[in-house]
Amino acid sequence: MDKVIEVDYEQPACTTRHAWARVPEEPSQQERAALKDKIRRLLQEKNAVMVSHYYVHPDLQDLAEETGGIVSDSLEMARFGRDHAAQTLVVSGVRFMGETAKILSPEKTILMPDLDANCSLDLGCPIDDFAAFCDQHPDRTVVVYANTSAAVKARSDWLVTSSCALEIVSALKDKGHKILWAPDKHLGGYIQRETGADMLMWQGSCIVHDEFKASELEALIQQHPGAKVLVHPESPADVVALADAVGSTSAILNAAKSMDAKEFIVATDNGMMHKLRTLNPGKTFIEAPTAGNSATCKSCAHCPWMAMNSLAGVARVLESGLNEIHVDPELIPRARQPIDRMLAFTAAHKAGQDAGALVPNIGAA
Repeated sequence: MDKVIEVDYEQPACTTRHAWARVPEEPSQQERAALKDKIRRLLQEKNAVMVSHYYVHPDLQDLAEETGGIVSDSLEMARFGRDHAAQTLVVSGVRFMGETAKILSPEKTILMPDLDANCSLDLGCPIDDFAAFCDQHPDRTVVVYANTSAAVKARSDWLVTSSCALEIVSALKDKGHKILWAPDKHLGGYIQRETGADMLMWQGSCIVHDEFKASELEALIQQHPGAKVLVHPESPADVVALADAVGSTSAILNAAKSMDAKEFIVATDNGMMHKLRTLNPGKTFIEAPTAGNSATCKSCAHCPWMAMNSLAGVARVLESGLNEIHVDPELIPRARQPIDRMLAFTAAHKAGQDAGALVPNIGAA
């Protein structure tokens, strides 16, 4: 039987909130093989494709790629699903990722292994409180991170990911925009330091990245003096300050591939270790510490909600059609607008065009 654990997360409008997560039972080798065979068959029968996040179980990452799907960050998962011919997407990740896929592909069926798989950044930014916060600052342009609900996206002017936030906020700053940022205070602080933009922060954080400890990381660096430190910008500022490279999941993968080092200390969800090790077989990857020497778990950097995704869950939803993601049809056009704005900006930037020219002189949402 699955175990249920308690989870604390930050919510700026009140004291620390509590949630829960299920921990699926690990299947035996025989059960794992049978589940993979069943999923392969069902994907073909149902005209479906798997999209998996870097933080879910390695089996779900490998199976997605083996069956023509993708392993990526949340936005690329949704974009891949939008452009793929399959009419059913199985999204292995957390709930906001399924919602984003539905916003970009409203005509498709979006299934998730577990609809209760949440995200502390999403949970910590409820729409009513966030809308009231926006209303208090009508002069600010609302920029939200991808790790938010469809309703919060619909209340925003721009959506960003950790891979494009610097460029978009910098372009907004150049046009004279003052920013209202949500929900991650650490990512927001990093962007503010890098761009000098006028940013008012919602005070949320990721329960995984918030736990990395600079003092413990410094000690680990001393033990591995030749190692390069790769840090996701959702981490605290003193951890980011120790990094040799700071960036999104894709940026961390690129840095590990391109940097001239044999050892890397990685401060992000340890689900990333599978892809890092697979793509770089001659290199060593060490998890950054989340606690001191007296702790029972020295490095526990894994999202409890990402861990709720399982082979059994994928097989179950493909067979039954359960766990379908629904987004209010009236919300979809408004939620899609900031996503499309970001996609146009990043496409122009990638093509070497003046992406800043796409930034309108809009007010707050």
